[in-house]
Amino acid sequence: MTLLALESTVISHGLPYPQNIAAARRFEQIAREHGAEPRTVAVIGGELRAGLSDDELELLARSHDVRKLSRRDLPIAVAQGWHGATTVATTMWIAARHGIRVFATGGIGGVHRTGRMKDEGSMMNPDSGLRDSSFILHPSPFDISADLPELAQTPVAVVCAGAKAILDLPATLEWLETWGVPVVGYGVDEFPAFYSRSSGLPVDVRVDTPQEAAAIVEAKRKLGLPGGVLICAPVPEEFELPAAEANAAIEQALAEADAQGVHGKAITPFLLARIVELTGERSLRANLALLENNVRIGAQIAAALASAAL
Repeated sequence: MTLLALESTVISHGLPYPQNIAAARRFEQIAREHGAEPRTVAVIGGELRAGLSDDELELLARSHDVRKLSRRDLPIAVAQGWHGATTVATTMWIAARHGIRVFATGGIGGVHRTGRMKDEGSMMNPDSGLRDSSFILHPSPFDISADLPELAQTPVAVVCAGAKAILDLPATLEWLETWGVPVVGYGVDEFPAFYSRSSGLPVDVRVDTPQEAAAIVEAKRKLGLPGGVLICAPVPEEFELPAAEANAAIEQALAEADAQGVHGKAITPFLLARIVELTGERSLRANLALLENNVRIGAQIAAALASAAL
C-alpha cells in the first residue's frame, strides 16, 4: 500500500475550528486522489498513531487538551497518556517506525534568526527581500529546530515549501549541507521561502516529476546513507506573498515578540499568528494553498516510490 504521512499540528495549533477539521479532511482527500493512502500522525491517549479515524481528527480539532509534541516529549506523552499533535521532527520519527517513506508538511523548522542587526538597509537581498544572515551578530548555536537533526538521521523524504520564512534561511541551508541532507527543488532552481516562491538561494538539484524525486530518495536508501531528503515545492503562484511584504511582516512580528518576551515553544505560534494579522490573512491563504500543493506532490512521489519497488 502507498502511504503518505501528514502532520497534525495544523489541526490542533494552526487553525481555528471548524477550518482545521475541514483542512484535515481535505488533505486526506487530496492524498487519495493522487495515489496514496493518508496517515495523519498524532499521539492519542499516549499511543503513537499513524492514521486517525474521523472521530480522532475531531478530537484534535476541538479539544483544548492537545499538546504540541516534539520528539523529546514522546516518553512523557506515552507515560502520561497525553493527546498530542506532532511537530515535523516527531512526525518523521513516528512515520519511519510505521514504514512510511514520504511525509508532506507546510514548512520545516530551521535555524532561528538571532542577535541584533546592523543597518537594515544594507542587509536586504534586492532580488528576494530576504536578509543576509552574514549580518546577524552573535548568533546562538542552540537556537536550532529539532526538525534539522531529524532530517539528518531519519530516512523519510519530507515534501515542504522550504523552511518557515521567520527563520534564517541561509543558515538553515548551511546546516543541511553540513549534515548531508539533499535539498531538492521541485520544479524550481531556488529554495522556496514558504510564503514566497523565491529566496535567491540555490537548491542542490531541480526535479520536475515525481519519478525524478523518487529516484533520489531510493538512491539515498540504496547507498545506505542516513537521514532523509528535503523536497521543496513553492507556494502556488496565485497565492504567493511577495518576499518584501512577507519580510516586513516578519520583522515587525519578531520585534513584537522580543518586546513581549515571547520565546521558546511559544515563539513560532506567536509569529505565525501575528503575520496572519499583519497581512490581512493573505499569509493564511498562502499557507493552506502550499499545504494542499505539498500533499498532492507528496502523494505522487509516494506512488512513484511504490511503483519503483514493484
